[in-house]
Amino acid sequence: MTDPTPSLLLARATRQLTSGGIETPAADARMLLCEALDVQPAKLIFVSSVSPHDEDRFNEMVERRRSGEPTQYIVGHAWFRGLRLDVGPGVFIPRLETELVTECAVDEARRLVMAGSAPSVIDLCAGTGAIALAIANEVPGARVSAVELDEAALVWTHRNLADTGVEVLAGDALEAPDDGRRFDVVVTNPPYLRRVDAPVMPTDVTDHEPDLALFSGDDGLDLPRRLIDRAAQLLVPGGLFVMEHDDTQREALTGCMAMAAQWDEIEDHDDLAGRPRFVTARRRCKDV
Repeated sequence: MTDPTPSLLLARATRQLTSGGIETPAADARMLLCEALDVQPAKLIFVSSVSPHDEDRFNEMVERRRSGEPTQYIVGHAWFRGLRLDVGPGVFIPRLETELVTECAVDEARRLVMAGSAPSVIDLCAGTGAIALAIANEVPGARVSAVELDEAALVWTHRNLADTGVEVLAGDALEAPDDGRRFDVVVTNPPYLRRVDAPVMPTDVTDHEPDLALFSGDDGLDLPRRLIDRAAQLLVPGGLFVMEHDDTQREALTGCMAMAAQWDEIEDHDDLAGRPRFVTARRRCKDV
């Protein structure tokens, strides 16, 4: 009996994942097969057959995915702005939407570098460290810090940011750092989902990713509202605040910032799908 081809295994796995209610069965099957074969996606086309050992490994991965375990946890990594990040149980998986949030912070840090300064940037609620790592990678002149509270997530923060020059601070984003430092950019992807929405969310999210990184009170805004004041404390005059939010929270957050005395240039931004996704504002040079 000849060994199966990758296309045969992918077709079978896609049917299995589809029957299991997985939203992206073909993409997930491809990612799992590449991991089982230890090949880059672009090289999969050159694989003519799959050994029994690799087939068994792939089938095990498919069954784990079919049962609801996130693909990124199974393969042990996620991609973010071209960077490979280690991920696993206990940490929030970086999403594509956050890449645009990060780009805003990158652009500001790069602008400051080109103006001759060495900007300081802090990533609050850092999780995997994706935002902090992307900024450090794309703006070498920036001094980058990352704050994370959850001990399980901190394992991944430290792992991804080791030997990168990024400072990792273990603590509450509302308190750390507590040494009076000020930053040119404060960026955050905080928990912002409503607890009442949990029953209708995908189970591969609610059953596996940490609650602390997902939910923030009845309206999802418990922590984001407090981070508005915290960012004002951390920023230098004229510094930029960038915060991701749910697509239903635009008016609430921009309204909250407009009522405060600390902010100028308040602007909300859409993601690539045209949905409200993040807010930016500059720290007013003088409170009124």
